[in-house]
Amino acid sequence: MGSSDRLLDAPALRDWAHTAVSDLITHIDEINRLNVFPVADSDTGANMLFTMRSALAEANAGIGADGGPRCVARVASALSAGALNGARGNSGVILSQILRGIADVTATAAAESGGELSHLDAVLLGAALQRAVELVITSMGGQEVPGTIVSVLRAAADAVEECANDGLASAITAAGDAAVVALEKTPEQLDVLADAGAVDAGGRGLLVLLDALRSTVGGQPPARTVYELSPRAQPTPGATERPAPQFEVMYGLDGCDAAAADRLRQRLEELGESVAIAAARSGSYSVHVHTDDAGAAVEAGLGAGRLSRIVISALSSGVVGLPAGGWTKERAVLAVVDGDGAAELFAGEGAHVLQPAPDAGDQATGISAHQLMRAVVDAGAAQVMVLPNGYVAAEELVAGCTAAIGWGIDVVPIPTASMVQGLAALAVHETDRQAVDDGYTMARAAGSARYGSVRIATESALTWAGRCQPGDGLGIAGDEVLIVAADAAGAAIGLLDLLLASGGDLVTVLVGAGLDDASVTGVLHEHVHDHHPGTELVTYRTGHRGDALLIGVE
Repeated sequence: MGSSDRLLDAPALRDWAHTAVSDLITHIDEINRLNVFPVADSDTGANMLFTMRSALAEANAGIGADGGPRCVARVASALSAGALNGARGNSGVILSQILRGIADVTATAAAESGGELSHLDAVLLGAALQRAVELVITSMGGQEVPGTIVSVLRAAADAVEECANDGLASAITAAGDAAVVALEKTPEQLDVLADAGAVDAGGRGLLVLLDALRSTVGGQPPARTVYELSPRAQPTPGATERPAPQFEVMYGLDGCDAAAADRLRQRLEELGESVAIAAARSGSYSVHVHTDDAGAAVEAGLGAGRLSRIVISALSSGVVGLPAGGWTKERAVLAVVDGDGAAELFAGEGAHVLQPAPDAGDQATGISAHQLMRAVVDAGAAQVMVLPNGYVAAEELVAGCTAAIGWGIDVVPIPTASMVQGLAALAVHETDRQAVDDGYTMARAAGSARYGSVRIATESALTWAGRCQPGDGLGIAGDEVLIVAADAAGAAIGLLDLLLASGGDLVTVLVGAGLDDASVTGVLHEHVHDHHPGTELVTYRTGHRGDALLIGVE
């Protein structure tokens, strides 16, 4: 292991899952285009993304103030459970078994070491991938089809075992390199891939996961070829088109023993194809089949045990994007906020939050289109109302929302230029209204909220309101300095009077990091009480960076 390489401990395993979700979003269109086997329904990338996102959500659910479990086996178990419960499609079931392989091996190692396991080394990772190969083949009925994700997984597992003595980072690098070789051989092993001029889509998705692991441990993501369908590929002579089944059926199955699961598999194989029955470590199962008779597939499951999470989707060809049936709720609000207090405030009002990272000067950086897209997907809703709150540049907002809309997510950006406008919009959000009505009402509330900010001057300068000196309080509205005062409280009072000149019932003040909110807010409460009777003032310590205060008037 190099000096800069990272141990694959519990936090690193969670970080890998986070990186994997992000990288699957980046590669989703590429993977979907390659999806020609077993059904050319262009959803392998989307299904792997949904499944990995579900795994990450389960792992993140266990993170508390103490940073979550430090035992890598507990994180692996959470990833496995989340993937199985949220598995989408054939590729999702396979991915759940890969994660279960990691969970099984780490659980055994933890038990042998007294109940806790600090990290995964190369030997354990190799064993975990080999266990994953066994589980995937078992879930598919015990038969390995060459040229699929199993071939790529086996090559990666063998490479890790062969290089285990060279350290974790070297073994992961070898796994990725071996996976590439195996992936590029898949068209030689499956006629349907050769006919389409494509490598296996599931194998390409697995390579994304391996590269995410390499990035997490070694810090250097490798550059990979973008795989496309070959325009010169020709059908195999004499080949005939077989109609694809109409439906994909998935459900969870409990109260079912191994013999009943075997009987269910036999019945589903009579009804359709792409049958996968994946067992969880808890004894429950995830069932998947492509069939023309969805009702019979569900009835077969009812005869085997208790069903849950039943999903029936129409199979279609050539549709690139995220499946509409994969959302956990109809509508959500995504708010871009800065400061832990702001995140708690917006989350308390029911919004999903996205926080900008700090730059070198500990100021909030802008949100990229990719970060926005990732957060929209993580919201898990078919419709997402986005509150940029001044932290997303217009071009990034348009690009991120356009990409989400292209994937089938109904995204409505609300023009909020400040967190105080975002709070005004969030206050009138109602999920039972139509999206267009909800978006219009939220935009109207945001536009009606007059806002400004108070900043502390860092140098001598000439402003519209006169010259300022370092330490002066600056009242800013419309990107112009309108008030220069001796301190933040004085600037806030002057700005409040300007904003309330045309009336207002509610003043919202958000207090930033590094400001003594007790002294400032006390002065503001007294001023509003004495000079603006009938106006209510509320304050929150959001801890945002940059502006000392954000002020909104409704």
